[in-house]
Amino acid sequence: MSYTKISCNNILFKGGNTLGHQWSQNDGGKPSESHGQYISAIYRHMQIAISAELAAYRIGSGQYIFLMAIAFGQPITQKALSEKLLIDKTTTAKAISKLEVEGYVRREVDTADNRYQLLYLTEAGHEVVPKVQEALAHVKNKTRKGMTDEEYDKMLNLLKIVLHNLTEQE
Repeated sequence: MSYTKISCNNILFKGGNTLGHQWSQNDGGKPSESHGQYISAIYRHMQIAISAELAAYRIGSGQYIFLMAIAFGQPITQKALSEKLLIDKTTTAKAISKLEVEGYVRREVDTADNRYQLLYLTEAGHEVVPKVQEALAHVKNKTRKGMTDEEYDKMLNLLKIVLHNLTEQE
């Protein structure tokens, strides 16, 4: 397996990949790196790692976030879940359906408003949550390797700013 050293704090990437795609120039006329390419690559690789960790529970990387949000916010409607996670309603509906088929989530009509259904974890859902938490912690620890707590906290704060900038209403 070959590694290529790049100038980003001596980080090595497998297979000679440098993510060095330059699609724009900064004010000095030099090519400018985009944080988006790194966020995208990190997301893809984390989804692969999470899927591998959760395969035994038949929970895909696209469902765990819904399972965990329901676990810590139940009862909750699909609409509220979509809004909380900043994910479109169609994606939420598909993920909830998959979790329901696997036996982790159940729906009940909201007695306060019959137009809505409330989402709850089943017994199997409650049993799998600690296993999902353990798997997510394993992936998180892998991603934190080589970072101090302060660096990790700073990274999280910067990512929150990026997300806020993209989601704020103009």
